[in-house]
Amino acid sequence: MKRLFGVIWIVLALGLSACNSATADKAEEAAKAAAAKPEPKPEPKPKIAIPAGTQFSVVLKDGVSTSSSTAGSEFSASLAAPIVVDGKTVLEAGSPVMGRVVDVQKSGRVKGRASLSLVLTSVVHSGKSVPVETQKYVGVAKSTKKRDVGVIGGAAGVGAAIGAIAGGGKGAATGAAIGGAGGTGAVLATRGDDLHYPPETRLNFVLSRVVEL
Repeated sequence: MKRLFGVIWIVLALGLSACNSATADKAEEAAKAAAAKPEPKPEPKPKIAIPAGTQFSVVLKDGVSTSSSTAGSEFSASLAAPIVVDGKTVLEAGSPVMGRVVDVQKSGRVKGRASLSLVLTSVVHSGKSVPVETQKYVGVAKSTKKRDVGVIGGAAGVGAAIGAIAGGGKGAATGAAIGGAGGTGAVLATRGDDLHYPPETRLNFVLSRVVEL
């Protein structure tokens, strides 16, 4: 009888050992499976769209002018005011901005005022450069017509004075004509004013396409 009980005990012990081993194997497999399973990727943040027509007010860091800039040259600037979309600031004031000179027209000797055409090309957001497209900003130099009239009129007055000394009234008329012609020649020989936008100049650009951040 004792021998029978001993055999039964051995069988039970072996059975329990086998169960424990199987349980341990399953736990190990589950642990390996959990370790091998990749963690779920965080969902990407929804992009923020800055609509076309938004105004970008910038302050130039690099000066541009019709005398020193050429078509294709770049300039740097920074946002003078934050860009706000749906009540939320998406671009802080001071964010770096890059632009390009599209066209340069120097003033003519006879007619035509100096002009510059500029666009913005990128803005920095969260440390990354984001391309932007804007409408052209076109700046035109002030007219010199009043100054030109003054030059011509002044020359005519000097000519009239000289003509009056030389030959009286008739001489004055002749002198005025000669003097006026000389003044006109001076205007034709001189170009109009150049256009300069020095550093710290504030310019306003308008987005022509949506920008996604």
